[in-house]
Amino acid sequence: MSGSLVARRYALALLEIAKEQQLLKVIVEDLRVVKEVIGYTPELKAVLHSSKLTKETKKAVVIQGFTAVNPYVLNTLLLLIDRHREDQIVSVADEFLALANEEMGIAEADVYSTRALSDAEREAVSAVFAAKVGKKSLNIKNFVDSDLLGGLKLRIGNRIYDGSLRGKLDRLERTLL
Repeated sequence: MSGSLVARRYALALLEIAKEQQLLKVIVEDLRVVKEVIGYTPELKAVLHSSKLTKETKKAVVIQGFTAVNPYVLNTLLLLIDRHREDQIVSVADEFLALANEEMGIAEADVYSTRALSDAEREAVSAVFAAKVGKKSLNIKNFVDSDLLGGLKLRIGNRIYDGSLRGKLDRLERTLL
């Protein structure tokens, strides 16, 4: 069975539990934390992928490291360890976050600007562009790109909205040539 299919099955099961228990937002936040911790902690990744450690040792490390997460998330992590699928934890989190975003009507957006956006600007961008892609809101990741000169460039899924000064200059240059 392919890794993405395995991750999707676990994510779907966790999504059903989250909806049933009305804990969708809590589990989303907990899985973001789990994903971030595993991504930024190479030692934890090494422990989880080690073939020399027993399942019980790995479970103890996960229990100790993630005591604050929801019990459903913790049980999912322990189940993945039981089934020797520790390498799928991040994939399960990614799949779950994608499914949960779809369920809540949220789209992931990368916003490139010449400076960091304020909270009010993030909300305004979210309100305008969420309607364009048929979603309720956007989960915005802001990247500072001084090459834009001014304006914004958004990437939502496979769509790109370029309202930057650099983009306008490039389009003008193509038109003139």
